[in-house]
Amino acid sequence: MEETPAQVNSPVSLEGVAVKDATITGKRKSDEPDKPEASGRGKRRRGAGGKKLQPGERYIPPPQKRNPGVGFSQEHFNETSYYFEGGLRKVHPYYFDFKTYCKGRWVGKSLLEVFKSEFRAESPEYYLRAAGEGRIRLNDTPVEDLSVVLRNNDHMKNTVHRHEPPVVGRPLEVLVDDGEVLVVDKPASIPVHPCGRFRHNTVIFILGKERGISELHTVHRLDRLTSGVLLFARTLETSKKLDQLVRDRQLEKEYVCRVGGEFPEGELICEEPILVVSFKIGLCRVDPKGKECRTVFRRLSFNGKTSVVRCLPLTGRTHQIRVHLQYLGFPIINDPIYGSSAWGPHRGKGGLVGKSNEELLQALVEEHQSQESLHLLDIPDDGINRVQEAEKNKASEEMDGSCEPGRSSSSEAANSNDTSVEESQSPTPNKSNGNQTGLDSPQKTPPVWRDKLCSECKLVRPDPTEKELIMYLHALRYKGPDFEYSTRLPDWAKEDWVEADDL
Repeated sequence: MEETPAQVNSPVSLEGVAVKDATITGKRKSDEPDKPEASGRGKRRRGAGGKKLQPGERYIPPPQKRNPGVGFSQEHFNETSYYFEGGLRKVHPYYFDFKTYCKGRWVGKSLLEVFKSEFRAESPEYYLRAAGEGRIRLNDTPVEDLSVVLRNNDHMKNTVHRHEPPVVGRPLEVLVDDGEVLVVDKPASIPVHPCGRFRHNTVIFILGKERGISELHTVHRLDRLTSGVLLFARTLETSKKLDQLVRDRQLEKEYVCRVGGEFPEGELICEEPILVVSFKIGLCRVDPKGKECRTVFRRLSFNGKTSVVRCLPLTGRTHQIRVHLQYLGFPIINDPIYGSSAWGPHRGKGGLVGKSNEELLQALVEEHQSQESLHLLDIPDDGINRVQEAEKNKASEEMDGSCEPGRSSSSEAANSNDTSVEESQSPTPNKSNGNQTGLDSPQKTPPVWRDKLCSECKLVRPDPTEKELIMYLHALRYKGPDFEYSTRLPDWAKEDWVEADDL
């Protein structure tokens, strides 16, 4: 790789970077002063003081104005606390409100029908009991009778007792924090943003809870199982400038990984197009109908069984490195998706799969279901039905950007504190010490935090193994025209490394 003079982990200097916006004020549309409202004369509100309701008709308040410029706050960080056990970071269970406005396909259906058809993580009996406990609300009013028919603009809330999966207990190391950018060395197993079952066990919440850092702007993302350099902008102005560098392809990302077998020597370039098969779990494959992409590979070492490979993705497709390595016949060790036997005897080498997209997705889910490892795909225990429903309804989910009232949505952005998804009702336990070392903590889950309706409280889940929490893919370096951020090489990427099973 050609090097230019740059100081490793040096502050960003973005002077002279062209930005399409002529001026950058650091304000979002929501930050601008509201324009004077027109006179309300002649307008009548529905309900009290307005349109007279017919017998049996419900008052539905107008949708609340969203403020996308507000990030997660201390109120959210205080919902629960961490404890450390067996080298893992764990989260005490807590109460949380999932909220959403009524979707178009739900209009005219009863609440119970919607829960039965779209939120099958729990039984209909559970929702009936939850309603009896006042945990299901419609327009902020508790609903005891789930036969109520939904109408447009109905706002639904479902209070659940939320459990999060554990992640590795290694502290989150901050590499740079200069007021313009924040750079961290992300451990494997920790998602960047709240998603699926993860909320507090995410980079965004750990930074907020343990370091008091919030209102970050995402520059790029890393998969949950990927470790390494993760870059955030501290200000909107810096975010826009870095985004421009990304669009102009002036940012270079370098990864290292360990793959099975002897990877060829010399530089190897893969330019196969990649198609997204499932947005829910991010499943992709090489396909002529996919988007163009390009990755440059070079072997760094070979220990007789596995190879360490340097990867330079010149485009930014979902799972690009992982998909291209699978296509070349060298999937990353511990990759729960692209190293799976669901791809057939060739494991997807050369694009040989012999299955339709639907058959591939079904086979992948069934394999992990049989191994009780669906959590590695970040999907619920009821598997394929939920995934297929999510794919079917993806378009409408994107339109309103809201979260499902039964369980977590697949994405909660770092800086989009949408009023329809974020509020929670939780105890306010003491916050964990921000100087945790990742060793065992004397704290245990208090028995008072068990919930009589929660099915998760009745389960005893074994702790995940290191193999389940770590994939051998690491973001080693992030480089711009005049800055560079890098981490140490992971132990598994060193030339003399030997896998524990081989000792």
